[in-house]
Amino acid sequence: LHGLTKALLRRVDESQDQNIGKAQNKDSSLSALVSTLVPVLVVAAVMTLLFLILRRSQRRQYAPRTYLGALREQERSPDLPKGLFNWIGSFYAIPDTFILNHSSLDGYLLLRFLKIVTAIAFVGCCITWPVLFPVNATGHGGQVQLNILSFANVVDKNRYYAHVFTAWIFYGFVMLMVTREHMFYINLRQAYLLSPLYSQRMSSRTVLFTSVPDEFLNEAKLRRMFGNKLKNVWIATDTKDVEDLVKERDKTALKLEGAEIKLTKLANAARIKAHKKSGGRDDEATITGHTDGAGDGESGSVASRWLKPKQRPTHRTKFLIGKKVDTIDWARSELSTLIPQVDALQNAHRAGEAKYVNSVFVEFYSQAEAQAAFQMVAHHQPLHMAPRFIGISPNEVIWKNLRIKWWERITRNIATIAFVCALIIFWSIPVALVGIISHIDYIVPKVPFLKFIYKIPPVILGVVTGLLPTIMLAVLMALLPVVLRLAAKWGGMPSLSRVELRTQNFYFAFQVVQVFLVTTLTSAASASVVSIIQSPTSVTSLLAENLPKASTFYISYFILQGLAISSGALLQIAGLIISRILGKILDKSPRKMYNRWATLSGLGWGTVFPVYTMLGVIAITYAPIAPLVLGFATIGMYLIYFAYRYNLLFVFNANIDTQGLVYPRALQGLTVGVYLGQLCLIGLFGIKAAPGPIVLMVAALIFTALYHISLNSAFGPLLTTLPKSLEAEEEALLSVEDGDYSPDGPMANPKGIHAISAKNGTRDISSSSAGPVNKDLPAVPHKKPSFFMKWLRPDKYHDYHTLRRLVPRNFAEIVYSPETERDAYYNPAIKSPTPLLWIPRDPAGVSRQEVKHTSRITPITDEGAHLDEKNKIVWDAEQTGGRPPIWEPKTYF
Repeated sequence: LHGLTKALLRRVDESQDQNIGKAQNKDSSLSALVSTLVPVLVVAAVMTLLFLILRRSQRRQYAPRTYLGALREQERSPDLPKGLFNWIGSFYAIPDTFILNHSSLDGYLLLRFLKIVTAIAFVGCCITWPVLFPVNATGHGGQVQLNILSFANVVDKNRYYAHVFTAWIFYGFVMLMVTREHMFYINLRQAYLLSPLYSQRMSSRTVLFTSVPDEFLNEAKLRRMFGNKLKNVWIATDTKDVEDLVKERDKTALKLEGAEIKLTKLANAARIKAHKKSGGRDDEATITGHTDGAGDGESGSVASRWLKPKQRPTHRTKFLIGKKVDTIDWARSELSTLIPQVDALQNAHRAGEAKYVNSVFVEFYSQAEAQAAFQMVAHHQPLHMAPRFIGISPNEVIWKNLRIKWWERITRNIATIAFVCALIIFWSIPVALVGIISHIDYIVPKVPFLKFIYKIPPVILGVVTGLLPTIMLAVLMALLPVVLRLAAKWGGMPSLSRVELRTQNFYFAFQVVQVFLVTTLTSAASASVVSIIQSPTSVTSLLAENLPKASTFYISYFILQGLAISSGALLQIAGLIISRILGKILDKSPRKMYNRWATLSGLGWGTVFPVYTMLGVIAITYAPIAPLVLGFATIGMYLIYFAYRYNLLFVFNANIDTQGLVYPRALQGLTVGVYLGQLCLIGLFGIKAAPGPIVLMVAALIFTALYHISLNSAFGPLLTTLPKSLEAEEEALLSVEDGDYSPDGPMANPKGIHAISAKNGTRDISSSSAGPVNKDLPAVPHKKPSFFMKWLRPDKYHDYHTLRRLVPRNFAEIVYSPETERDAYYNPAIKSPTPLLWIPRDPAGVSRQEVKHTSRITPITDEGAHLDEKNKIVWDAEQTGGRPPIWEPKTYF
């Protein structure tokens, strides 16, 4: 994709340069676009065809959510027909809300965001095309092909008023769309988090207090502060000692598991070889081993029938120079010492006999009490017992960041922001250099000291200007998400979800600067660089002429993104290769085989949302400048939506839960497109010396900024907290749904949800404007609206009462064992059990003897996997129901 994009950029800029050789007075934007899209269409068609064929047989790769035993029954998706195309109808019959009910809120909102951007682009076509296409096409600017439809073809200043008023309407629509989606998200989030499925979870009732003063690292004081509302307290401790010991224990245990597997396979291979040499006439004991009493003999006695002592697995205790020891005997000895030490340290940490660090998890009896604690000011000193976090699962906690003090948090935050800002500035330099290298052919004729480049052989020059920039850009952009996540973690974020949110902000800033500003400006400037060198005073007019024409790149960019990403995401060629080829090479134990089979791909929300937010920004920015972009944006974004819809339904899993907070941030990102579009128009009008349009666009910019400030002020507090007003109402609604309705209760109000009957317009539940719902719920409190009324009044037709009908009920019973409740928010090292070793069973009985002897020291089993006649490990997925001995049920924290 990067190669095609850079090739397209080079071709488009070449077609735009009207001052170089044969390119003078010639615009080949359309031919360049077509010549670049044709190979992409072919590649996309091939990948799509491969997906359609492989989907029928490679169920684990293309539909794991339909059957994996690692998922609960209610988390699985329905099977699709196995034909080439007959599955599409069934696929569309599944609503997007299925993801909300069976996967995650973040996944559902990603699909909604892609649909919103698609809708904005489509409506933008309806607004801009009827007006701006005729105005631009008859602008007498001398442009041809695609550029005839852009702002660059307009000469008459009076015609710019068409761009002004069209921009007013379109950008007003975008801001209204952002506003209504904020309303939708707030109501959906409130319904989601107040539902029994989430309100009863431990994470919804637990608040993390950071930067806690030493005097409050005391359970008695915390109980006095919060009273009888407090249920459990977990004071974080310095766990370096127990972490090191647990790491050593687990490393030794897995080393023992590997040695046991190796011993079993070596013995079985020798048995098979001996069996073949004897012509299959081995005695029964030799062939089958002892199935009963195999462990009664001396350790290793069964394996010794086929292996000499020196053939047993061995290793050196230190690299190269250590003593050579029998791995199984050594590991057993080590574990017999390590396991009691780990248990003792874990018990000491549970008892509070360890050094405390300044973070505390406080669990309350109810979600309402937790919200009250979360929203209050907990300490009289600034920056103490703050910031606070709620809804953090123990699986997402970054434990090493809990020790950070308030002053260190401030320092880290400032340093992280400064680092990212510097990264944006200095990373733009190599990105710009990449663009310059790809355009070196244009610069050489007028820059004498670069003429040595002409001495380079054409083949090498082609690599330098084509392949080298592509590789450089690919490496830069691949490193970027890794660097930004590390920066967010180092900045002190306490959980993976918070890291994703911080990464989303950082990565979007990079996208705006590098993908849009640098690419647009370097594209326009490099296409005009020769003319600028010849006549420096013409820089403003040349940029004004070429900036709109840079949209040709983005037209193809949308198609490239849509075709390449959608078909590539469907085919998942990398995952297919890893699972089918590398998996067979690397997975040498039942544990590794199961982990690869049961682990579903996840999405990094912090790097997924910014990419498509940026595509929305590009479409919005160029809408009044080159409206043709909107048509291609509509197609490209819908193809991306289709691919993500399939993968979220059947392939991906939600490993990190931000509770939908990525969505409003993405919506805020779309407003950047509005600002950039208005600023670009102001700049273009200024270059063209059109005072009337400038004044009108400046007024629009000021109004947009004031409206945006008011929007953030109104919705900001509701994005992270739950309102008190809905708690009692939710309880009343639940009591009605459970059959405990009282005529004297709060729902007896004639204006309440039950007051509307079929007589005055109540519609059937299944026809709710909110989508598929639970038919056991009461009817929605309004008539079925028209499409436009539903869009204009999200406060009424996407209100809390309507959207709570989308939330899953009876999804899973939220019950915690006493051990889980006791250890929930302890560091994993404190509650980590000794791992269960898992080895394959062999026909000779070696594994059974090893299990009997090793189990005296550490848990081990040989059930659920075996060695076949070729001495290959086979994991019995069907026999175990997809849940082998090492499977652990998911805990909904």
